[in-house]
Amino acid sequence: MEKLNPKTYTLIALIIAVSLYRIFPHPHNITPVMALALFAGTYFEKKWLAFAVPLIAMFLADLFLGLHNTIIFVYAAMAFAVVIGFYLHNRVSSLKVIGATIGSSLVFFLISNFGVWLVSGYYSKSWAGLIECYTMALPFLQRSMMGDLLFSGVLFLTYWQIQKHWLRKREAQIA
Repeated sequence: MEKLNPKTYTLIALIIAVSLYRIFPHPHNITPVMALALFAGTYFEKKWLAFAVPLIAMFLADLFLGLHNTIIFVYAAMAFAVVIGFYLHNRVSSLKVIGATIGSSLVFFLISNFGVWLVSGYYSKSWAGLIECYTMALPFLQRSMMGDLLFSGVLFLTYWQIQKHWLRKREAQIA
């Protein structure tokens, strides 16, 4: 089995710590789901880990919270956010993270609500039903985007601080 480096352990620990938030009481639709996927796609060197760690963390929380019939759409949106994170790799800046986070939120909105329309039975299987589904979901978009921006900030800033600490420690050892 392949040995993981300290950076990888740090990334996994951050993702697990933030994903635990989902199982505790919190404001509706303010979760770290898309931030976890975006962060993983940005920082994991191994693409398979970028997909596996947030999706497994999400699945473990879902086992506790309960599985639902739109789960495949939620996980597909997370996988798409991982891919968006690949484009941030080695190009992280505040504005790019904010833009990628908003993009990920919009992708989640489009994919997950398409799933609601497709499998829930709440809306007619027509263009009008799909538009109604997206329209009814608009209030949730704002809260989801707030959560994604909050948790992207937490993850990216925490990781940046940890990297800065390691760099200072390494420089002190060299000096």
